[in-house]
Amino acid sequence: MADMAMAIGKEHIVKSFDEELKRLRQAIAQMGGLVEAQLQKAVDALVRRDSMAATQVIADDKKIDELEEQVSNLVIRLLALRQPMANDLRHIVSALKISSDLERIGDYAKNVSKRAVALAQFPPVKPVYAIPRMAKLVQEMIKEILDAYTAQDAAKAVAAWQRDEEVDEMYTSLFRELLTYMMEDQRNITPSIHLLFIAKNIERMGDHATNVAEDIHFLVLGRPIDSARPKADTTNIVLAQGAGELGGEPTP
Repeated sequence: MADMAMAIGKEHIVKSFDEELKRLRQAIAQMGGLVEAQLQKAVDALVRRDSMAATQVIADDKKIDELEEQVSNLVIRLLALRQPMANDLRHIVSALKISSDLERIGDYAKNVSKRAVALAQFPPVKPVYAIPRMAKLVQEMIKEILDAYTAQDAAKAVAAWQRDEEVDEMYTSLFRELLTYMMEDQRNITPSIHLLFIAKNIERMGDHATNVAEDIHFLVLGRPIDSARPKADTTNIVLAQGAGELGGEPTP
């Protein structure tokens, strides 16, 4: 009888632990869905010059923060009470790191919305058209990493990881265009600076999505991605060239 009771007790503990891990994965998935939606809404508000919609995105960021706190509390509970080992420990630690990156993506979406409110006070600027294309690529990356997390698919995570280079290339191209736009007419400087910050925020979202892809790869395979992280952000070079054209000192 004692052995049977012990076996039942162990089964209950295992079942309870599995349920808590499931809750953790669900919280990450929910958080990712909100982040993806926030980016879409922020860019839509920018393009439509809709300050009310942008303000709503800013307010909704607290939902993502609350989910991150929920994930943190779950992780602390699992580490303190379950003392997980090996694969289970990777699941828990990875969830904590992923939630942090997702929360930062949400913050950047909020920042885009703040700039959208500011930009609505200026006449429309031509380079806005490039922002949705860049945001769409980052959205696709976010969707891919969420799918990879759900499916525990390292190959899908690597595929998303490799796309960050394309985001960097788009950012550099837009950076060049905005510098030219500002040099053509000084009235373009302020709105163009807002757009530069928006583009940089979206580029950083891509970096955080890349972080998540790396975490998923480690979660599934227990080792980091072998290759160096793909980067194609050459804005420092562009900025140095622009300073030279304006008669300033090149940026080192």
